[in-house]
Amino acid sequence: MDLSNYKILIVDDENDILEFIGYNLRKEGYRVLTAMNGAEAIKKAKQHIPHLIILDVMMPGMDGIEVCNELRHEPSLSNTIIVFLTARNEEYSQIAGLQAGADDYIAKPVKPKLFISKIKSLLRRHFDSRTNNPVYEIGNLSIDNERYLVTFNGTEHVLPRKEFELLTLLSSKPNKVFTRDEIYNHIWSTDVIVSDRTIDVHIHKLREKFGQNTIKTIKGVGYKYEYHTEDEIMNPKRIPI
Repeated sequence: MDLSNYKILIVDDENDILEFIGYNLRKEGYRVLTAMNGAEAIKKAKQHIPHLIILDVMMPGMDGIEVCNELRHEPSLSNTIIVFLTARNEEYSQIAGLQAGADDYIAKPVKPKLFISKIKSLLRRHFDSRTNNPVYEIGNLSIDNERYLVTFNGTEHVLPRKEFELLTLLSSKPNKVFTRDEIYNHIWSTDVIVSDRTIDVHIHKLREKFGQNTIKTIKGVGYKYEYHTEDEIMNPKRIPI
């Protein structure tokens, strides 16, 4: 992929962090934008529509959680990946970030090689999935990968990226139980370390939107998308893009 086509916005109130991360991204060929506070970040994000935003959690004034909430209510940024920068072992920040609609997080101190690998992986998985997967329907659920849009019982939902990917995975094989390891590997990949509660947070958010009985927990194993019509399970309706 041509990295120069990808715009990345870095948001941090420490200039040293902006310079360090910006240098490593520019060296790889990315187009880099920077902001030092929440208000500036929101303004630049709406103006430039970056493909990915790297957002510090702890900032004076409007913190990263508030910024993320604001960005997730902006329709033009529905396809933008949001990654939080958090201090290592700050699990409360990681969970709060995921609940606010973040796609992932990166722990400080940032290690350049791992950091660049993660950024490439996030961009590649996201944009490959949008071009390769068909739009499909399972009963009252329709998933449009091109527009990142879910329609459930006739109501449209624009989901944060990880919620969308998790729902897409589970509904791709109705009634199949996906283990927690399978979910981690599909959604976050094996090179990403996430909290044990990460999946639970996303499952909880999906149940809030689509009902408590849509996704079932299999204790000690994992989760499945619950669906009972045999014909739909064997022959899901495929709609070519």
